[in-house]
Amino acid sequence: MLTNFATALFGIADMWAIGRLGDAPAQGAVELGAKYMMALLNVFNFLRTSTVALTAQSAGRGDTPGQSETLVRALAVALAIGALLLIAMPWSIPLGLDLLEAEGRVRAGASEYIAIRYWAGPIWLGNCVLIGWLIGQRMVRQVLVVEVAANVVHIALDLLLVLVAHWGVAGVAVATVSSEALKFALLAAIVLRHPAAREFRATIRMRITWQQEALLRLFALNRDLFVRTLLLTGAILIFARTGAQQGPVTLAANGILFQLFMLSTLLLDGFESASQVLCGEARGARDRKRFVAAVKAALAWGGLTGLILTGAYLLTGAGLAAWFSTDSDVVAESGTYVFWVALLPLLGVASFVLDGVFIGAGWTRAMLGTMAVAMASYVTLLWLLEPLGNHGLWLAFAAFFLVRAAGQFGVLPRLTSRSFSACDR
Repeated sequence: MLTNFATALFGIADMWAIGRLGDAPAQGAVELGAKYMMALLNVFNFLRTSTVALTAQSAGRGDTPGQSETLVRALAVALAIGALLLIAMPWSIPLGLDLLEAEGRVRAGASEYIAIRYWAGPIWLGNCVLIGWLIGQRMVRQVLVVEVAANVVHIALDLLLVLVAHWGVAGVAVATVSSEALKFALLAAIVLRHPAAREFRATIRMRITWQQEALLRLFALNRDLFVRTLLLTGAILIFARTGAQQGPVTLAANGILFQLFMLSTLLLDGFESASQVLCGEARGARDRKRFVAAVKAALAWGGLTGLILTGAYLLTGAGLAAWFSTDSDVVAESGTYVFWVALLPLLGVASFVLDGVFIGAGWTRAMLGTMAVAMASYVTLLWLLEPLGNHGLWLAFAAFFLVRAAGQFGVLPRLTSRSFSACDR
């Protein structure tokens, strides 16, 4: 949770720094630019989640060489994807801005932001793999130290480049690129000191690393996670696009509220990461009792934390939102809709935790199915609730998480019985 909180400071620092300018179009540009980069990169977040699951399962089996092989394979995939993203850069940026319906000053600012931050994409992919591998090894404290260090640099650069050097939107983007590069260097140094990674070069040359069966397993897992994340990212992009259609003030307000939502999400994702590791280890060890205990503990503690976050946002949400802008219209608009952000931690926590359970256990196909159902419900509700304006948008977004959780709870007993039927203890 602390590691994810440190991660959330990236977006919070960016929105706060640009908000000090009192320029709604500039703040909206950072919001759209950040959403674009989230859409572009988060669909490849399977690099992190699959690495966590496969590393934890190898750890559960006591398979040290398997952990090294997972690292090598995942980094190879990250390198290939990063190269393809850079090749596609001239076409992907204007296409993304068209899809987000960015216009005028907002489009110009978002284009400037993306053109700079895009170059950190391959580094971000590498960080996903390294973080996933360390989490799978239960080395979360080391990840926390790196996140804190990178965020200190990021925040310092935000203050220097935006408020002192007056680089505006470009300053926010440069701060992000610089901190991502620092994070990669620190993570790589930690990973290479681990016993399972010391034979990195030898593992690359080993034939077993590139065996068809192992690669097919990796790609099958990554395929399901990729499509699932693509649907989730599509839901977020639709959210941003719908907000943009309501003008720069609503767009900026939704951007601030979305950062508060992401803060709570990243805190609750601590239980998702824990579920990935604990359930992955239990699946690797073929221990049903250990698996069920991990699921119950994660849901209980996650639910309690979600309730606490909801209460905290109900009491302080409006004040927190107002802190992110000096534009009175944006502040007033964010206060109107902050109630929805307060509800989301409680409504969404079950789906976050169960995502970790399903990934750790390797049930990615089932998770993809429940995501598809939730996405269909989300799009339908957006159409039905359009007369409610921005309230309808937030209501549909909240329902999206509830439908996901309902589907996951529905298939959980059957999947557990099937996976552990031959190894009950």
